[in-house]
Amino acid sequence: MPSVLRRPTPAEVAAAADRTIADLVGPDLRVLFSGINPSLYSAATGHHFARPGNRFWPALHRSGFTRRLLHPSEQWSLPAEGLGITNVVARATARADELSPAELVAGGGLLADLVARWQPRCLAVLGVTAYRAAFARPKARMGRQDETIAGVPVWVLPNPSGLNAHYTVDGLAAAFAELREATAAFGAPSQ
Repeated sequence: MPSVLRRPTPAEVAAAADRTIADLVGPDLRVLFSGINPSLYSAATGHHFARPGNRFWPALHRSGFTRRLLHPSEQWSLPAEGLGITNVVARATARADELSPAELVAGGGLLADLVARWQPRCLAVLGVTAYRAAFARPKARMGRQDETIAGVPVWVLPNPSGLNAHYTVDGLAAAFAELREATAAFGAPSQ
């Protein structure tokens, strides 16, 4: 059962502005998920997608990537399952729209370097607007992209933030499930 952790206070959340969270990466990743950037709540806890209302963890489970619903504090278990997490931009903000276009482009370069180093079977960017800005792909759509990053196939998935009203948890899970099914066809990671 997930551990129950103390919620950060409003002051702790506010103090988390511009903090970063360590990437969850390693060899032999099936999918490297990339959020846009950490929320203040996530930075205050040190856990990716930790803000109550974020639907990443339920979508990951309902899509079949994990056998059970994980609590954000259990993120450490993902690399053993072939899953990793990073962000396009490392610094935490209250909202993703606080990021400048230059930050997104610079973050895209750093993300490409990370992908080149670890060579996951697939990179999944969670947010089409961030992907378009970070990688100069103004016409990108959801799903598998025609282009690769460092030779790695790229999928764009919906942003799981609770602020994204265009997708329900079931809709997110369906998009994540398409990726899960497709990664079986991508073969073994490069060495």
